[in-house]
Amino acid sequence: MHFSRNAAPNSPDDEGAVMNFGFDETEQEFQNAIRRFALERMLPEYASWERGRELTRAWTSEIAELGLTGLRVPEQYGGVGASYVMAGIAAEELARGDLNMTFYIQLSAIAAELIGGHGSNELKSRLLPQLASGETLLAFALTEPGAGSDAAAITTRAVHEDDTWVITGEKASISFAGVADQTIVFARMSKDGQEGLGALIVPMDSPGVSVRVYDGVGEKFSKRGSVMFDEVRVARGQQLGEIGSGFIQAMKAFDFNRAIIALTSIGAAQQSLDETVAYARERKTFGKPLAMHQGYAFQIAEHSAHLETARLVAYKTLWLADHGLPHTKEAAMAKWLGPKCAAEAIHACMILNGWMGYDEALAHGQRLRDVIGFEIGDGTPEIMKSVIARQVFGREFASHK
Repeated sequence: MHFSRNAAPNSPDDEGAVMNFGFDETEQEFQNAIRRFALERMLPEYASWERGRELTRAWTSEIAELGLTGLRVPEQYGGVGASYVMAGIAAEELARGDLNMTFYIQLSAIAAELIGGHGSNELKSRLLPQLASGETLLAFALTEPGAGSDAAAITTRAVHEDDTWVITGEKASISFAGVADQTIVFARMSKDGQEGLGALIVPMDSPGVSVRVYDGVGEKFSKRGSVMFDEVRVARGQQLGEIGSGFIQAMKAFDFNRAIIALTSIGAAQQSLDETVAYARERKTFGKPLAMHQGYAFQIAEHSAHLETARLVAYKTLWLADHGLPHTKEAAMAKWLGPKCAAEAIHACMILNGWMGYDEALAHGQRLRDVIGFEIGDGTPEIMKSVIARQVFGREFASHK
């Protein structure tokens, strides 16, 4: 929600701090607009991705016209310059109609952060307007077959030759691998005796780039897959930041995006709960509505409480990010709780709707398959607990650094 305080957290003046858990007027209007779009435009089309429908740029244009591909792009480059909280609102509400559409929000926000924070003026001027308008789609290529959450184990290499970088390696489980125009590749960079993890922007049509799209259980829309780089050459100016800065760049992107993933999952689950509540008011058994049976109603109450808890942690994370405050622990909490509580709630809705809940006529099954994917992406539950424990006990007690 929209948090506001009279003083910085833990400051001497914190005694009189006030926290407001409501959205301001602008945020409420934005929330309502995105929810209408999600339910009226996205929800009726949701099942089509399960049936083999291909992603076209028409969808990208619709999302871009709402400003969702430019939420974190500064206004001077044609973006919205929105807060992290606003990005979270967009993700939660869009997910009510189709949680897959939030990949646009996630990937464009990450790209805007990395290019805006570490790119040259030329890169910013060229790519940020294209990102905001939806003209270009960027993927985020960090994970490898042998290096998932352990970013320090990356083996993809980029060697400097003359005025180019030569990239060799393989990236795995990359969202938008099958449709992206460009991708931000994290690699072990080597130049003039310097070595370290860095990031480069690579056009996907470059010679030596090949893609294999997975046939996943869910998230068909995302065109997730592997991207191979066989001595791919890119110009020196495509580099983001200094050699050795790649790990920090990646971890900062993870921190805010973990909260976005949590809210995406929560939005989808909340829609399933809302649909189930409507069903329980109408469906009668033993002479009264299902909603009047405690065994039914208490399950809805329980999952509503769990989702609200996860929602608050996620928005707190984004509020901390907006105020430049540490939020790694909260991000990990949100990423663990959000998809977990969402999957449990959607599963319950499938059963509470009886055999129709198990039928493809309703969206619960598809939502469950899609949300399970979010339990894995950007860090598994085990990794999230490890991050939380490291923050609680201190780095010296961490199982991994």
